[in-house]
Amino acid sequence: MPTTKINDINLYWEILGQKGDRLVFVHGSWGDHFNWNTIVDELSKNFCVLTYDRRGHSKSERRQGQGSAEEDVSDLIALLEHLNFSPAHIVGNSGGAAIVLKTAGARPDIFKTLVVHEPPLFGLLKNIDEAQPLLKVVQERIRAVANLIAANEYEQAAKLFVETIAFGPGAWKGLPDHVKQTFIYNAPTFLDEIHDPNNLEFDTSGLSHFDKPALLTHGTESPPFFPMVLNIISKAFPHAERFVFEGAGHVPHMSHPEQYIQILKQFCASYQEA
Repeated sequence: MPTTKINDINLYWEILGQKGDRLVFVHGSWGDHFNWNTIVDELSKNFCVLTYDRRGHSKSERRQGQGSAEEDVSDLIALLEHLNFSPAHIVGNSGGAAIVLKTAGARPDIFKTLVVHEPPLFGLLKNIDEAQPLLKVVQERIRAVANLIAANEYEQAAKLFVETIAFGPGAWKGLPDHVKQTFIYNAPTFLDEIHDPNNLEFDTSGLSHFDKPALLTHGTESPPFFPMVLNIISKAFPHAERFVFEGAGHVPHMSHPEQYIQILKQFCASYQEA
């Protein structure tokens, strides 16, 4: 599959399916395009599906020096322009959701619709008193993960992240080996991301110009600060729908793939070209 130089860095991408609207998936921290494998085969029957590895992740190039969320936004825009792959339904999870939202503020024209699940844009909660105790706990856990990565203890860092932040106690043991290896390999990029001062910040004012349909989702098993973030973001959108995945957490496309596919199909079908 192709690797293309985008913004002077090699990005790996895949396209599956040859009919229907364009559908783009943007993965979160630690992961890669394989994160979407549970759903892309089915969705490629109705969509032309693009997945890719963000810079610093898996098959895409990793550069030395501090990166930024703005680079990820620029990469997404440039990749879609290079592939002539817009307008598209653009979907993001976690850190990928944050990138999709920031891209929506910068380039609404490349979107047909927007779908995001639990963006960790915690900077939006700095003035929300009830969020502070929970955020303090998460920040302490992130620091513990960062310290392990800095000490080159990548596997222990990945396990700690999975079990104390992303999935829950005991989850590491249940992950497939290839997923574990992906997390371990991409650990240095996570450290780079959390050192970016703007990574978790977001100016929602840019969304006032986004006039495309948007779907904001969270899971009932996720920490309550994610719906708090979405509450703030939804107020900035002229058009935004909400959906809650019952029994799901931070990665419903992996834990509840059939329901995730159904919701995505239903939402996009309302705006899909014949």
